[in-house]
Amino acid sequence: MPFELYVDSLYTSPYALSAFVALTEKGLPFSIKTVDLESGAQRQAAYAGRALTARVPALVEGDFVLTESSAITEYLDETFPAPEYVALYPQDRRQRAQARQIQAWVRSDLVPVRVERDTETVFFKKPCAPLSESGQQAAAKLVQVAERVVQGPQHLFGEWSIADTDLAILLSRLVRNGDPVPAKLREYVEFQWQRPPVQAWLARHQPG
Repeated sequence: MPFELYVDSLYTSPYALSAFVALTEKGLPFSIKTVDLESGAQRQAAYAGRALTARVPALVEGDFVLTESSAITEYLDETFPAPEYVALYPQDRRQRAQARQIQAWVRSDLVPVRVERDTETVFFKKPCAPLSESGQQAAAKLVQVAERVVQGPQHLFGEWSIADTDLAILLSRLVRNGDPVPAKLREYVEFQWQRPPVQAWLARHQPG
């Protein structure tokens, strides 16, 4: 049975993108359903009655509905494991734990960056005001951590994992706005940006 993936109608949620990339990398059949977050559709019974946290993304598999993107990616990787399917997480258990650490961190920390450089900056190149003091501190922390974990211009762990997509999209909030980011990290963002599933998501922003 094909999956259904519920995403925001503007295709600007980095977490919906993460789930979309995971499904696409796995080569799993799925259809896209959109939720108009601006109208509050996510809080209405038709959606919130099924999606436990009333947020996007939501993955629907028959009568099973799962929200929260990192839970979705872990479920997909366990249900459709390598080598038959592309691995979303490293095979080494410590690297796998580190990938989950990065996923948890980009979702829970650095609020000033996520507020002052919202995803319209990433996907629509919306100009932003200079970062506040707290925004500068959060951006500096993001860059500092990213420089520690990005060992080369391509991947965190020698080969792609879903943590690469998540970290690169967060970094792109700074890169796409022209904020100062070291060249190595800009190259890393650009490399991840060109990955086919990410490009497939970006194509949904194009007219027609």
